[in-house]
Amino acid sequence: MNARSALIAAAVSCAALAQETPAPTPHGIVLHAARLLDVVNGRIIAPGEVLVEGERISAAGASVPHPAGAQTIDLGDTTLMPGLIDVHVHLFLHPGAEDLQTVEESVPQRTILATLAARADLMAGFTAERDMGTEGAGSAGTAVMRAIDQGLIPGPRLRISGNAIDILGGHEDANGFNPAQQVLSNADYANDAEQIVATIRKQYKEGSTFVKMYETGEDSIASSEQKDKSAVAGDPEFWSFHTPYQYTQAQLKAAVDEAARLGMNVGVHAEGEPGTLYAAQADVASIDHATQLSDETMRLMKEKHIPAVPTFAVLEYHVSSEPAATREHAMLEYKIREFKRQMAAGISFAVGSDVGPFPHGTQAKEFELMVRYGMTPLAVLQADYLNGAQILRWRGQIGELKTGYYADVIAVPGNPLEDITAVERVAFVMKAGVVVRK
Repeated sequence: MNARSALIAAAVSCAALAQETPAPTPHGIVLHAARLLDVVNGRIIAPGEVLVEGERISAAGASVPHPAGAQTIDLGDTTLMPGLIDVHVHLFLHPGAEDLQTVEESVPQRTILATLAARADLMAGFTAERDMGTEGAGSAGTAVMRAIDQGLIPGPRLRISGNAIDILGGHEDANGFNPAQQVLSNADYANDAEQIVATIRKQYKEGSTFVKMYETGEDSIASSEQKDKSAVAGDPEFWSFHTPYQYTQAQLKAAVDEAARLGMNVGVHAEGEPGTLYAAQADVASIDHATQLSDETMRLMKEKHIPAVPTFAVLEYHVSSEPAATREHAMLEYKIREFKRQMAAGISFAVGSDVGPFPHGTQAKEFELMVRYGMTPLAVLQADYLNGAQILRWRGQIGELKTGYYADVIAVPGNPLEDITAVERVAFVMKAGVVVRK
């Protein structure tokens, strides 16, 4: 079977799975397990039960009512948890040369792959995600989101941006190609505040539900021999890292205000200063990657509760798959050091993996890495559920096993507060009251 036939067969299989998925049980479902995670209070309840009626949770705790006719699912020695949240994914990317994917693969082909990526993420326990740019596929993300919402294909509940917004010659503008070939940008151009507002309105018309902007461009990291003290204003923490900003604070604020008018928010790709400072000043919803944050930036982030999204998993993947990649090794070491500074400063975090450049469905590794580099398992889970729900604008709807919330429930072996890698071994997935993996 050739690659095209395999893609079609996989898509047909996904469609069949969606059609075969039963509706929520009319008389409810009781999920029973050895443990249940109380996210807000940071404790394990034993045993744990969740009563699901329709697409919502009716009760959760050590025991719940068992209505007549309700189905009971005993999940044994597992822990019941809310569905995982990934606030930084790329459904329209897969492992391989990213710039060539967007040139060589058609949007229809990439859309088929995106549906498979959405299914893989859901089966791994991610029931809510934010797609941080379709990388040139535009409103195809809207089609995937709506197909999921309508039950046509399996996948997480999504917030989608369509293309990211970028300046001419910016981060995603195909700068490595022959200009005479006129290779298309993977983002939508907007070079000033007026163009930013117009682009947001266009994307909103096409179905985007949040705004993704590239606030910083290509980053570089230098060895100590290349250190330029005059360029870092005497701050020794920043000697080796540089990335140019793309939008001023006023331009970002114009985006934030227009997004708010439309009921949306703005997430930014922002690696370092001064772009990260401008993003914090403009009240963005999250600062993604956040490799370099000044003391003033962190002060503002803490004051305004703007989470940083470290995205360790994608960098760790490149380091492990390309052992000779000296730059990636140096970047990871720098990022870990800065992450520890950020934790010490008391800023908030959310969990986003940047999955796409590495295989979909494997991104729970991000939880493990955030623990490895200094956070406790509980802190990472609370960052994922509470701050993730905030960023996705579903606070009070997802991220807790609580009456009235969506019945997005997973089960993992063991106790995730003792071993965070349990989230990489999801054994059961329910989304909106429907069992999708058992």
